[in-house]
Amino acid sequence: MKRSGWVVVLALVAGLVVPVPASAAARSPGECAAALDCTAAEIDRMAMAERLEFLRLVQSGPAAALGAADRWRNIEGVLAFFHDRGLGAPGTWTSHVDAAILEGIERGVALALGRSTDGFGNPGSARWADYLTRLHRGELTVRNVHDRAWSEAEQASTEHGVAVAEQVHGLRPTAVERRFFLFSEFYRWALRNRPVVLDMLLLYGVLLDPLIVLRRVPFVDWLTDVRESAPSRKGSEMAYAYAQLDPVNGAFSTVDLLFAYIPELFEEFQATR
Repeated sequence: MKRSGWVVVLALVAGLVVPVPASAAARSPGECAAALDCTAAEIDRMAMAERLEFLRLVQSGPAAALGAADRWRNIEGVLAFFHDRGLGAPGTWTSHVDAAILEGIERGVALALGRSTDGFGNPGSARWADYLTRLHRGELTVRNVHDRAWSEAEQASTEHGVAVAEQVHGLRPTAVERRFFLFSEFYRWALRNRPVVLDMLLLYGVLLDPLIVLRRVPFVDWLTDVRESAPSRKGSEMAYAYAQLDPVNGAFSTVDLLFAYIPELFEEFQATR
């Protein structure tokens, strides 16, 4: 995980960690979506239901002009899961990481629309702006090209959020948060490495369910579709359940994650197809 010092410096310059005076009124999700300038610190103070509303309004509002009215539905699924489970309370490690992800999206939209040149010190902002510009130009019609660009943008914001949480706020993830985070890393890795995932399912799928081998392409299409909230929400439920276990040596390998993650998701996929 990259935790470059300059990321934290930029975060400080951008005011990410400067607390808003108690007398300052918190902006609503609608106000943040319209202005596209709420900082990660402001987003951190939002409840998960507010963040979900904010993300939906960004998509249906300013992002729609760029052809991105449905490009973060998978994140909606994760936010809905956090809300249902009461996870990611303001000020926690999970909350800061999530806030940076949403800030990167918000500022990426602002940059792509030409409203600003300020990414708020979030490396994901420029990545999202590039993704949105290419999407609007019709340059991301090939699935694996699209998914790699999407994943790289989210990865940049995620790593920034980890740096802010740990280096600025001095927080460390709990064991459960860390293991849940590994599943999210696996998801982003899968978006960037579609051919490898398909090869892994060809190799190991028969050990999980022979049908996975036959239907691995539509299954991976469904699992990694950023326009769908159901796979990420179901995946979050499963990932959290597994994250509460304590594996030997406290770590998962990629194959461990594959065996843990795929069978139940494949059942969910079959139920919807």
